[in-house]
Amino acid sequence: MSSENLPQSPGQTFRKPRVAVVFGGRSSEHGISVVTAGAVLRAIDRTRYEVLPIGITQDGRWALTADAPERMAISERRTPSVDDLAESDEGVVVLPVDPANREVVYSEPGSVPKALGEVDVVFPVLHGPYGEDGTLQGLLELSGIPYVGSGVLASAVGQDKEYMKRVFTSFGLAVGPYLVIRPREWRGDESAVRARIVEFAAEHGWPLFVKPARAGSSIGITKVDGPAALDEALAEARRHDPKILVEAALRGREIECGVLEFEDGPRASVPAEIPPPQEHAYYDFEAKYIDSTPGIVPAPLTPEETAEVQRLAVAAFEAASCEGLVRADFFLTDSGDFVINEINTMPGFTPISMYPQMWEKSGVGYAELVDRLIQAALDRSTGLR
Repeated sequence: MSSENLPQSPGQTFRKPRVAVVFGGRSSEHGISVVTAGAVLRAIDRTRYEVLPIGITQDGRWALTADAPERMAISERRTPSVDDLAESDEGVVVLPVDPANREVVYSEPGSVPKALGEVDVVFPVLHGPYGEDGTLQGLLELSGIPYVGSGVLASAVGQDKEYMKRVFTSFGLAVGPYLVIRPREWRGDESAVRARIVEFAAEHGWPLFVKPARAGSSIGITKVDGPAALDEALAEARRHDPKILVEAALRGREIECGVLEFEDGPRASVPAEIPPPQEHAYYDFEAKYIDSTPGIVPAPLTPEETAEVQRLAVAAFEAASCEGLVRADFFLTDSGDFVINEINTMPGFTPISMYPQMWEKSGVGYAELVDRLIQAALDRSTGLR
């Protein structure tokens, strides 16, 4: 159902679809989510849509926020916060629990709850746990509100790097060597876990990458060059997630590819290459967002390599039952093979992020990209996906 054909009651005048942009959240990627939301708010065509910004604070409160994209940018190497934008320190936004009623309510202590109007679609730009991992998607399914992006299952698979790799392997996609450390194993015998990792390194070589299994934006990741640095790396990963992933380093080039769902199915963008950052050990959080290490778009690949990584990106999208959008990250190894590292079901979405840049070079500008995603969510039927 397109926005031009939303059902109207007899005698009701046409209104523009209302888009709730939900951002922030309880994860360590809170600040990047706010930056992404600022870019999306700036790009939404206000002649076609009404916009309702809703921020989730780091302690989980749903807050009504200012519609102020200019305040939602990285400044002096600091990411913004929902608390900087909230209109009240105590007010709470409540989604409907009745699928027949999409009216959002705002309440403050000691005041009569205020109706904010119906929401036609949610654009969730949360990254990481409690937003990108299927939890918010499940809430929206219960509320009967359409939303941009993948459903519950694909979002959960896309967040948990272990099960993401298991799904890819089952569909015949190549993944690199990895080891999973579950919380119960760590609590049971830390020394045995360390021994397993050292044995893994003996087989695949140093360095290793130690990372939280369910986090993104390269937060909590440590490049470990030897056993002496292992404990610190494990502690840093566990600070963000009790489940840890240990990956062998792959020698090769980092290649990314965007996937966007069109009317006739998912299509892949031109790929990009992430060159090794000069001032960082690898493509970490600061290289991505603070220093904005530029990617190369399009990637300098042969036509055959380009076609192959595009094929694999769409295959990964389909394998995880994704919808809307995905950024698929690969290594092109020194032996000439593509190995998939991960997918992001809600990738970084600022104008300088790789996903929008790849689509810009593929002929879909940022504002059109945002509009396509909103329209796809409006057109998609609600219910189990």
